[in-house]
Amino acid sequence: MAVTAAVVLSVAAAPPPIGPLPDRVTFPSADGQTTLVGYVFKPEGPHAARSPAVVMMHGRAGPYSSLANGRYDASTLSQRHQKWGHLWAQQGYLAILVDGFGPRGFPEGFTHQSYEQRPESVNEVIVRPYDAYGAVAYLRTRNDVAADHIALQGWSNGASATLSTMSSTTPALASPSSTTGFRGALAFYPGCGLKGKFKTGLIPYAPVHVFVGTADEEISPQECSDLVDKSRTEHANISLKIYPGATHDFDDPSASRQDNPANVAATRDATADAIEFFAAILRH
Repeated sequence: MAVTAAVVLSVAAAPPPIGPLPDRVTFPSADGQTTLVGYVFKPEGPHAARSPAVVMMHGRAGPYSSLANGRYDASTLSQRHQKWGHLWAQQGYLAILVDGFGPRGFPEGFTHQSYEQRPESVNEVIVRPYDAYGAVAYLRTRNDVAADHIALQGWSNGASATLSTMSSTTPALASPSSTTGFRGALAFYPGCGLKGKFKTGLIPYAPVHVFVGTADEEISPQECSDLVDKSRTEHANISLKIYPGATHDFDDPSASRQDNPANVAATRDATADAIEFFAAILRH
């Protein structure tokens, strides 16, 4: 009887899927050393034979639910990643969530307090951009992807990686442009210190939108405001939207986040903004 109860509890711990499970794929990082895992959300409903695509970069907690209970696969992806993957699929895009931590031995991710102790193998400024470009290279091998219509989205640590990835001086891609790299990017509540690499500003090679909340518990909204202010030149297409009262992970669909009215409002606005932004850069 005890064994049966344990099994029931284990099954109950897994987050329920909110749509068709994505396909699991593997592909090389552009670092030339790591074989990455990706989860592909295929377009849902009518779509072009070759669809635009979105690369998604998870945050410091990794791509999986905190309730994964040691099972790290498509069935235990976090609700937030599932939600956004299916949202892009419903827009007619192919979306791929890149697991950059599991292949390096950290599928469970990291706590916020662990930042100074994290290994260099997951450095969001100088390592994870190679994973983003590895995903681009993989997508361009697929006959169902429009090779020059690929965008990027990241959250938290993955949003910091997104900013570094989009830099015109990124070491992960020679002479980056909107045709060789990404058409544009969304960065949700990134840590904008970026390990001191962009003290004088960050000039992205394609448009970048940044979203933060004033009540963020993990990153400094002021640091993001300062970074964007330093980056604003005629050559830098980077913008920042600040949501009063919104916290870190404001778009997480869990009750613990969506019980906050400021998070609900921020999620609604940022989602609409994200859909409009990607439509503008991916559908022409």
